Amino acid sequence: MTFSSSPPMRRVLQLLMLLVAVLMLRVPVHAADDFLPPEQAFRFSAKQLDGQTVEVKFAIADGYYMYRERLAVVADPATVTFAPLELPAGKIKHDENFNKEVETYRHELVFHVKAQDASAPFTLVVTSQGCADQGLCYPPMKSRFQVEPASVSSVPTAPGAAVVSGAESSSDDKLGRIASTLGSGNLGAIALLFFGFGLLLTFTPCVLPMLPIISAIVVGEHATRMRAAVVSVAYVLGMATVYTALGVAAGLAGQGLQAALQNPWVLGAFALLIALLSLSMFGLYELQLPASWHHRLTQASNKLSGGQIAGAAVMGALSALIVSPCVTAPLAGALAYIAQTGNAATGGTALFALSMGMGVPLILVGVGAGNLLPRSGHWLTVTKAIFGFILLAVALYIVQPVLPAWAAMVAWGALLIGAAVFLRTFDSLPDGAGNVQRLGKVVGVVLALAGAAQLVGVAAGGRDPLQPLAGVLRASTGASAQAEAHGLTFKRVKSTDELDAEVRNASASGRAVMLDFYADWCVSCKEMERLTFTDARVRTALADVVLLQADVTANSADDQALLKRFGLFGPPGTIFFDTQGREAQARVVGFERADTFLASLRRALGASGAAQTAKTST
Repeated sequence: MTFSSSPPMRRVLQLLMLLVAVLMLRVPVHAADDFLPPEQAFRFSAKQLDGQTVEVKFAIADGYYMYRERLAVVADPATVTFAPLELPAGKIKHDENFNKEVETYRHELVFHVKAQDASAPFTLVVTSQGCADQGLCYPPMKSRFQVEPASVSSVPTAPGAAVVSGAESSSDDKLGRIASTLGSGNLGAIALLFFGFGLLLTFTPCVLPMLPIISAIVVGEHATRMRAAVVSVAYVLGMATVYTALGVAAGLAGQGLQAALQNPWVLGAFALLIALLSLSMFGLYELQLPASWHHRLTQASNKLSGGQIAGAAVMGALSALIVSPCVTAPLAGALAYIAQTGNAATGGTALFALSMGMGVPLILVGVGAGNLLPRSGHWLTVTKAIFGFILLAVALYIVQPVLPAWAAMVAWGALLIGAAVFLRTFDSLPDGAGNVQRLGKVVGVVLALAGAAQLVGVAAGGRDPLQPLAGVLRASTGASAQAEAHGLTFKRVKSTDELDAEVRNASASGRAVMLDFYADWCVSCKEMERLTFTDARVRTALADVVLLQADVTANSADDQALLKRFGLFGPPGTIFFDTQGREAQARVVGFERADTFLASLRRALGASGAAQTAKTST
């Protein structure tokens, strides 16, 4: 592969930057004339102060106000009562909407709600109404907050979880806090927060596949420390630019781009590119600049080659195709904010900071590869071959979602055994072999056994590369092991009409509903399937819950309608409905491990869910 700084390459990079600039500048011009949605104009949050007292807060946007007389609180169930509200004094104004003098609040409203004789968990329902100075009066909206009288620990309702006209939909707490920060308009705080979120994504499937890519680029170019640093930064900037552009486009379109980016052709093309890059690590061809460039570089060894920088930037831009399908809470929050407000500048700033946070470990790895790895000799050959196998693993990881399960297992088995052969696992150790050779032998044996397990497993009917011998175990332990391996059994729904019908049926029988959004190309969905839904506590907690699943792999019009209905930009996402058929307070966006998922389930299903999950944890 040749990295060059040819005019077409420069034009590609210029187009990428132009795309981001247009997206950043185009939308806010007309968005300023639009009214804010109610959850943005009157941002609700709450926290529990003690077993009986909740502090309620409304952050009111500039140019908007709330009515004192329209504030009310009730409990669900209605057996819980409250002390009379002690509201702060507001400002009197003549309201044209009601043609009378009214007391209003601006900027911020804080008050306390005190429950009387509450001994069990309940939901605090706050009804409110407000208007805009420009003449728009919003319908009353309801905001909900789960109260636990037995403890001070709170389950805060997401700021912005309040919805119009009594709708019961709300976002997850983390999404609410993210939306609250975005709504503040403080670009410095937004950039810092999302940069931190990016750092937290370091050891996730969003970032890990890119670590060997940047390392291989640096190793393949025999880069010095300075050159490695600049090439790594170029790679990260290319990735961040495209990631931001794709995110802003997804938010403005009101839907995710995951399905478009994760079709077999895109995945196959990028996997092929990574596989070709891996071949250079085995010495099948040289990853270097053309002879003319190489001559100039030799004459000016202290200067960086623009070809390397441009090539690294383009590779980073292509790598963004891996990152984009990772739906995490920070990404979902930023996309929802862009979709609701049309503010591409603020949302784009958040996405760029998020991607730069994810890029920090990539830069560190790239610099480390340039500084610590050998630049010549036998060890350079060994190091490059190791990176070659790692890149082949990355290529297989990329294309695995669209491969049949048996084909993926065969490919992993062949790759692992091939790596063992390269380590000379099946050769005898020479006399006087050193510790490094012996360690290589041990690693090779482990790789060979792992590869053999994949091949034996697929021959025995196994279809999970993470549990290759499940088919063998099922044959010896019977159907119970099969149920254990498969976890939850879902009923598929294909449209909003089917979903509504299933929720009505469940409500008629007094059962709650869990709706899981899934796609074959969604890595985090597979993690939920294998690590969370197979947990015995989760299965027990959901034993009496109707389990529905929306498979959005095809990204059809019905799939998009389902995602749009719940404000999701892609899987995984889990929505809960109570026994009355109303969407529950909490939802899950992204991957959650079993313990965290059980806590989300408790928040979602309220008192009954709390009792059930408490029973499963003992």
